[in-house]
Amino acid sequence: MANPRLKDTYINDITPAMVKRFEYTSVMQVPKITKIVINKGIGAAVADKKLVDVGVEELTTITGQKAVATIAKNSISNFKLREGMPIGARVTLRGEKMYEFLDRLLSIALPRVRDFKGVKDKGFDGRGNYTLGVKEQIIFPEISIDKVNKITGMDITIVTTANSDEEAFELLKAFGMPFSTGKK
Repeated sequence: MANPRLKDTYINDITPAMVKRFEYTSVMQVPKITKIVINKGIGAAVADKKLVDVGVEELTTITGQKAVATIAKNSISNFKLREGMPIGARVTLRGEKMYEFLDRLLSIALPRVRDFKGVKDKGFDGRGNYTLGVKEQIIFPEISIDKVNKITGMDITIVTTANSDEEAFELLKAFGMPFSTGKK
């Protein structure tokens, strides 16, 4: 089976460019993407338990990997939330599925966002990881708009081995992440 397109791009194009840009002494120092975590909080799940099953099913359809329900760690009486209640869905992608999801996100899903001007470069956490929020799950072509009863968003976290936000920014820019500003 052939490598995913973005994995080949990383090996053949991005790695040599990053070595030259940051003057690494070895190609093993070049940061890489280790995993992508997609998290979907479903606040209305307190009242309707079936919404969690729908969220898990949607994430499974989008990523091609089985998603799991997330449960509340604490009880919060103001939100009628009890410890152990299902309140969201999550999936962690690694390897081939990670590269294929990133490819679909960058080339198909993000361009389908209404009034898209690029993603903000403020989503870095200081340790080289990047999180972006998606407001609608219908930007993914795998989701049929006819079967959606509620538009929900999700957080997509791209975890890298980069030592700084600058390295992670350059890595994601090389992959084709459409940042809205050209500067960091």
